[in-house]
Amino acid sequence: MPTGGGKSLCYQLPALIQEGTAIVVSPLIALMKNQVDAIRSLSSENGVAHVLNSSLTKTEITQVKKDITSGLTKLLYVAPESLTKEEYVSFLKNVTISFVAIDEAHCISEWGHDFRPEYRNLKHIIKQLGDVPIIGLTATATPKVQEDILKNLDMSDATTFKASFNRPNLYYEVRTKTKNIESDIIRFIKQHKGKSGIIYCLSRKKVEAIAEVLQVNGISAVPYHAGLDAKTRAKHQDMFLMEDVDVVVATIAFGMGIDKPDVRFVIHHDIPKSLESYYQETGRAGRDGGEGHCLAYYSYKDVEKLEKFMSGKPVAEQEIGFALLQEVVAYAETSMSRRRFLLHYFGEEFDDVNGEGADMDDNVRNPKTKVEAIDQVVKLLEVVRDTKHLYKSKEVVFTLIGRVNAVIKAHRTDTQSFFGCGSDHDEKYWMALLRQVLVAGFLSKDIETYGIVKITKKGLDFIKNRESFMMSEDHEYNESEDEAIVTASKSTGTADELLMGMLRDLRKKVAKKLGVPPFVVFQDPSLEDMALKYPVSQEELINIHGVGEGKAKKYGKEFLELISRYVQDNDIIRPEDLVVKSTGVNSVNKLYIIQNIDRKLSLDDIASAKGINMDALIKEME
Repeated sequence: MPTGGGKSLCYQLPALIQEGTAIVVSPLIALMKNQVDAIRSLSSENGVAHVLNSSLTKTEITQVKKDITSGLTKLLYVAPESLTKEEYVSFLKNVTISFVAIDEAHCISEWGHDFRPEYRNLKHIIKQLGDVPIIGLTATATPKVQEDILKNLDMSDATTFKASFNRPNLYYEVRTKTKNIESDIIRFIKQHKGKSGIIYCLSRKKVEAIAEVLQVNGISAVPYHAGLDAKTRAKHQDMFLMEDVDVVVATIAFGMGIDKPDVRFVIHHDIPKSLESYYQETGRAGRDGGEGHCLAYYSYKDVEKLEKFMSGKPVAEQEIGFALLQEVVAYAETSMSRRRFLLHYFGEEFDDVNGEGADMDDNVRNPKTKVEAIDQVVKLLEVVRDTKHLYKSKEVVFTLIGRVNAVIKAHRTDTQSFFGCGSDHDEKYWMALLRQVLVAGFLSKDIETYGIVKITKKGLDFIKNRESFMMSEDHEYNESEDEAIVTASKSTGTADELLMGMLRDLRKKVAKKLGVPPFVVFQDPSLEDMALKYPVSQEELINIHGVGEGKAKKYGKEFLELISRYVQDNDIIRPEDLVVKSTGVNSVNKLYIIQNIDRKLSLDDIASAKGINMDALIKEME
């Protein structure tokens, strides 16, 4: 079922109706607490739902056992490691268990994005409890993971229920990650003022840095990661749920099972490690069916960083990690419907013309031109067939363009007649085509062999009976090029012509009243700068080109009133609202200094409050 589709209800309702206690296995303490609180709020008895995990005291454990024995407790949430404790297992053997629910069941599969070895023992523990019914639930399982869940829980003949993974109200967008990413994020949040959002980063350090930059720029944000103590994490989570803050900047430790219905945007500052993670994290947005903007920033440098992190792991784990990461790269770079690409990954077909939410992504709204590629598709399919399903995407593409590497040499593919048959196109072209042919179902990728590409029956039929195949080339994420694009959309440098005309008229009127030539009031470059920056206060006016304190006091009032009215009437976002104040890097005092300078505190007061002399303060400010 998709995120927010009502998985919890599938076990909560039967648990309340049936006799005995239902055991719910869940991987995260925060998630359990959230659900227990929700159920208790609906019941007059607190004992109706309990948690059994490492956070409880002896007294609390005794109370939990008492409530279960008396038949009061209907739902018992446990962490998988708690079930390995002998005392708990022997206690549970002697009470009535209605069924066992395994939440986030994808954690059982090593092919999943969040494999947890302790989930592997569940099968043996559940058997000890006797013949109890089992239900497994997940929002992110590829066909391979679904098969693995059934195998590992020893329930291969179980009935499988599948809802669509499609979330039609979510809008998917991928942007280039440039050095202006912080200003870009701040601008985005200010355009969604007062709305709740989550920003995901991969490292704790980055979480802290981004949270700080947002705070300095007037956005109410808190950090959340595993390095913070439990009390702070709980406090920050509650602040977000209670809407005391708008934005949480977090590592993936945040949000699993958080049921806040009105998260309006999810931003990925760093690209996630897998499409499952991406789907789960973007799934926090718009759970009430309202607006949900999912924005990810992509740079191949991030992918290389993630590959480096994997290098210390066992080979099999590295191979799986690498295969999952390549899918994320394909998703980011593709120019086809993102929704169709994502749903295909989870084994679901999607009509990208009439499907629900079909126009809700950046690629569909800004389509790239398509070209006929029937001959190239046949070439690609023949190469996969003739190389006997030996290769992953990279080697298939190398075979087409005639590039040799160790793997190709070992199989002597470079001696074959078809080697280099696609050298009239480059590597990027073939990779884009291969991805689109995969989604069309002519090829399949086998995750058990870490991403080896195989031809399907549909692909073999295509070779025999050719038909039109329109492909669009992938996006190229070139930082320097894209930066020009990003900045161009921010400000073209030309002044607002309409306002410029109004300012000229006012200058004329003021000059006439004072009996001086108009340029004495303000010169043209000053008016142009006003029409660009929209100053609305004396301080802002002083910073305008060619306007000093004297001029601002003498002539400023009427000009400021005019600009202020104009800004309001035309809903203009002023550049001043978008100024990103940097937090500097290694200073403990930076936030304190910036905030107090903003509050107009004297430098002497700031220095003495921090116990430093004026020279040290100036150095710090620099």
